[in-house]
Amino acid sequence: MATKRDYYDVLGASKDASASELKKAYRKLALKYHPDKNPDDAKAEEQFKELGEAYEALSDEDKRAAYDRYGHAAFENGGGGGGGGFGGGGGFHDASDIFSQVFGGGGGFEDLFGGGGGRRRRKPSGRQPGSDLRYDLEISLEEAAEGIQKELEIEKLEACDSCNSSGSKSGNGRSTCTTCGGHGVVTRQGGIFIQQIECPACHGSGQTISDPCSDCSGEGRKTETSRIKINIPAGVDDGTRLRSTGNGDAGMRGGQPGDLYVFLHIKKHEIFERDGDDLFCEVPMPFSTAALGGELEVPTLEGRSSIKVPAGTQGGTTFRLRNRGIKDLRTGGKGDLHIEVQVEVPTKLNSEQKDKLTEFSESIGEENNPMQESFFEKAKKFFGA
Repeated sequence: MATKRDYYDVLGASKDASASELKKAYRKLALKYHPDKNPDDAKAEEQFKELGEAYEALSDEDKRAAYDRYGHAAFENGGGGGGGGFGGGGGFHDASDIFSQVFGGGGGFEDLFGGGGGRRRRKPSGRQPGSDLRYDLEISLEEAAEGIQKELEIEKLEACDSCNSSGSKSGNGRSTCTTCGGHGVVTRQGGIFIQQIECPACHGSGQTISDPCSDCSGEGRKTETSRIKINIPAGVDDGTRLRSTGNGDAGMRGGQPGDLYVFLHIKKHEIFERDGDDLFCEVPMPFSTAALGGELEVPTLEGRSSIKVPAGTQGGTTFRLRNRGIKDLRTGGKGDLHIEVQVEVPTKLNSEQKDKLTEFSESIGEENNPMQESFFEKAKKFFGA
């Protein structure tokens, strides 16, 4: 299996290149390797596709950030059963679509330069691909850490059973569109420029239907509520995008379905804060434990645990529990849990307790308060005392 080249190398750009610099680099090479300029050159066509994939990944801020952090693994992890795929893994658009977005027009040289010896647009078969869909899903920190399967309920276009997605009531009522001659596009000329636009009569399908199905109005699909299961891998973060192949809108008249993209949002946790693969939390510690030392019970995502607190521990001291954080999507390793202890001062004391505490305070003297002593030494210097 061939190793993918670095996307920055593909575009001939540095890793700190700006968005405009990346676009400029892509435009230059895309014109050089475009299939219309290199007919029957399989190598040039592969390079053109590679350019499209690289530019699509790096021109999107979220994708670029994921690629900078994880490399190609950012678009390959999380695949497998249940339709849940992570990031990419085949989810990139056609290279000609990327070319079209950057240059405008339909992706061919005839659109860019106003006609000429480019390849002719392929005749459509009446089938049109379905649209991709977006679903925003909120999950808990625990679910993000452990991974989980979720069932989503969404409304989307499904293939019509009444006409077997053909759009024709009889199944034989389809004919070539007379407006565009079956091409799906019509040509519009303005001055020296020639532009191809979607045919208004057949909406780009290249065919019309004489006996449209009453259930789907000739479209071959209709809106239904669907239930879709998606696997969420352990370690996902806020903003992670999962791709469920083929679970977008059904294609028109039997066309290929689109994909479903699930964007994850992690709920704010009552105890833990997350930073990458590490977790942070604050835990109250009794005054007596801080002074005498002992075991302190602390929370983790897996349940209760405990740490050993040395005698004389000050408030704000941080303890680290290794491998008690979040799983790394790429390496499978775990981050750490950082616990900051806060000394809890008693708020309700009876007279006997107050007397004992006063006696205790007098007995230890100032030499047992090094932080206080150091502070007042600095204060004397500051005030010139």
